[in-house]
Amino acid sequence: MPMLRIRLTGSDDTARAVMNLLQSVDGIEHVEEVADLMPHMDDADSSSAGLHDVSGPKMHAIEIEVGNASTERKLREAVEALAFDLDAVVEFETEEEG
Repeated sequence: MPMLRIRLTGSDDTARAVMNLLQSVDGIEHVEEVADLMPHMDDADSSSAGLHDVSGPKMHAIEIEVGNASTERKLREAVEALAFDLDAVVEFETEEEG
């Protein structure tokens, strides 16, 4: 079953809205937000720690098991439209199992 990974840059509320949308699409087998394994250069002792300029939208990594290519296309279009409406940035990565 194809696995689609989404990297979403936006607020926690935006990520919840996208995940709710994903779960409402017919043909989606599984939706899960996974831990972001990318190290971020946030240093608690930095002189800029906690400043408004360095605190921006968070990165969310979401994995979706998609039933087929048609469902994946429909899903991409819906997520892109919602991300546009919510001023979020979304990236897609597809991985075929096999």
